Amino acid sequence: MHSRWITGNDIQLLENGEEFFPRVFDSISKASREVIIETFILFEDKVGLELHEVLIAAARRGAQVDLTIDGFGSPDLSPQFISSLQEAGVRIHVFEPGKPLFGYRVNLLRRMHRKIVVVDAATAFVGGINYSADHLGDFGPEAKQDYAVEIHGPLVAEIHRFTHAALAQGQRFQRGLRAWWRGRRDLRSTSSELPPAGEAAAMLVVRDNTQHKGDIEHHYRVGLRAARHRIVIANAYFFPGYRFIKELKRAARRGVEVHLILQGQPDMPIVKTVAMMLYHQLIRAGVQIHEYCDRPLHGKVALVDDEWATVGSSNLDPLSLALNLEANVIIRDKAFNHRLYERLDHLMQHSCKHVTSEELGELKGWSLARSFVAYHFSRLYPGWANWLPRHAPRLMPAIDART
Repeated sequence: MHSRWITGNDIQLLENGEEFFPRVFDSISKASREVIIETFILFEDKVGLELHEVLIAAARRGAQVDLTIDGFGSPDLSPQFISSLQEAGVRIHVFEPGKPLFGYRVNLLRRMHRKIVVVDAATAFVGGINYSADHLGDFGPEAKQDYAVEIHGPLVAEIHRFTHAALAQGQRFQRGLRAWWRGRRDLRSTSSELPPAGEAAAMLVVRDNTQHKGDIEHHYRVGLRAARHRIVIANAYFFPGYRFIKELKRAARRGVEVHLILQGQPDMPIVKTVAMMLYHQLIRAGVQIHEYCDRPLHGKVALVDDEWATVGSSNLDPLSLALNLEANVIIRDKAFNHRLYERLDHLMQHSCKHVTSEELGELKGWSLARSFVAYHFSRLYPGWANWLPRHAPRLMPAIDART
């Protein structure tokens, strides 16, 4: 897949499960031909059960339904949950690279982290929201803050082609080379071009372990280099590479207003510890850091100036930027950029603590040593990540993956 700008799209920002789940479930409930879903996490809670219900209904209406989950992110679905989907005709695929050793998954660092939905090749959703109740406010203090987009227009055809290619690639081990090649050949007829639905130009950008290892980070850095007056990044796990940090500091030093919204109450305490190691050098360069404190931040969004924006599944850490399978949508549209800025500015004004150099104090002793190690670790991680075992996506039927 070659990332390219595609014009004529209508792209709507969806914030948290309260906006995302109703739109996805309503779209699936109207599906007549096809539903394709990729997700890292699917839990058997009230959200997962509602997805379960609409997928079964769609399959029984005659729609072809393909659901891909990650074996590490979605490990506890019951046999009844899986079998009822399969009996209705839903095809469940589990991303499970490598066989378990003594019942445990060995390769924890390679994950299918994408969150994509395509319905009837006409509507798509891309973002960071999983199918779990902790994306809803009524979950309590641990409810996640997150974002996704709903897409109509020509970009949907590109996303549709990508999801079919991912299924074909992942299933080649179980179907044999001839069946895989036939599936690849038939991709040309799976998606038809769609008429314009809006004014936004956009592209789907993915990270994989073959031809697109650094694409998402590359597009981020292109956006940072082009910035003239404003950058806002909200990201749950912030520990990018040296070149990314360098572009951020350069932007701030040439007068761009740079804001980072990071976790103040992370779901994993180590996240804040790691991010703190970079605070001093970023603030010294003029970057403004805001810690979101209402609840865990799970978002992966950014904007530059008044037109460029991105929403997706990719964090800004080594796991997402060098190891996971990820997908972001990059958007050029003033209306979308303005809407995203409104929501992020609201977070900064009402739900964040502004971190200052005075509060951090002077780096010395152990803190200085940690910062030095972290800084050079961030410089080197793309290199050491390349030494880790790489694999091509491998999908297994749900029942086979659980046995």
